[in-house]
Amino acid sequence: MAERRLSVDEVRRLYDRHGPALVLYARSYVADIGTAEDVVHGVFLKLLRGREVALEMPAAYLYRAVKNAVTNAWRDHWREAPLPDSEPWFRNEKHELETVLALQREISQLSDEQREVVIMRIWSGMTFEEVAEATGIPANTAASRYRYALAKLRGRLRPHEKLAKEGDR
Repeated sequence: MAERRLSVDEVRRLYDRHGPALVLYARSYVADIGTAEDVVHGVFLKLLRGREVALEMPAAYLYRAVKNAVTNAWRDHWREAPLPDSEPWFRNEKHELETVLALQREISQLSDEQREVVIMRIWSGMTFEEVAEATGIPANTAASRYRYALAKLRGRLRPHEKLAKEGDR
């Protein structure tokens, strides 16, 4: 895999494309949005300072780097409080806050492995090959984790689906 330093414009494009999803990903592991943003910004600062990155799958590199940074944050005792259930990780104008918080709560109940695949696949639009590269698992395993996670989420969120449909009327 060829590696090289990215230009400021390339880093900006990566941030525009993946930044919000990476914050969501980090947010699923740390206690507050500020810490999640700090972790993601730190990863992008390293890129701006000349960190070399694999050109074939930069999104995979970014997710791996964020997960490593979160792990370091844990070691530094950043995760001292439980994740608040009342603060949304992400915004969705289409659905009520209650529905968004229910989704968030159910995503947080997934195993770490399933949660990371769901976030990478849905919010960053990564392929299973890119998810595999980011997580160090086979692409088929990533696809299986995704399917199992979606099945769990569908089952757990059925009551909220009805509420959302009623709210759309």
